[in-house]
Amino acid sequence: MGLLDSLQKDMVAAMKAKDKNRLKTVRMLKAAVQNEQISVGHDLTPDEEVGVLSRELKQRKDSLEESKAAGRDDSVQELEGEIAVVQGYMPAQLSADDVKAVVEETIKAVGATSKADFGKVMGAVMPKLKGKADGKLINATVKELLG
Repeated sequence: MGLLDSLQKDMVAAMKAKDKNRLKTVRMLKAAVQNEQISVGHDLTPDEEVGVLSRELKQRKDSLEESKAAGRDDSVQELEGEIAVVQGYMPAQLSADDVKAVVEETIKAVGATSKADFGKVMGAVMPKLKGKADGKLINATVKELLG
């Protein structure tokens, strides 16, 4: 069962349960996936689906940070709920230790020795970890290991 089928099924379940926040989030995710399908002109591959979910999750996390900074508690609770729903559709995320192991392996493969090689390492490691780990965690891990 594809992501769209899963979203449709969950949308119906949320309607029956009268869970308005979950319903709203699932509808937004479904629309984002459908819009991406239209823009690329074919059914999305699992990697492309994860890319859409990652983008939606990042948008919500950014909005959450802004809402916290502005002291908007109502918005913070709503966004935390949306983030939980989106994360439910994401593949399992790697732990910080797993990310560190992949980054260390990549640093050795690239032959990086200093912070000047940061771009090389990020360019090599991001395709390996895309959708499997948070970009900020990867970035911080690379900086820590190179610095």
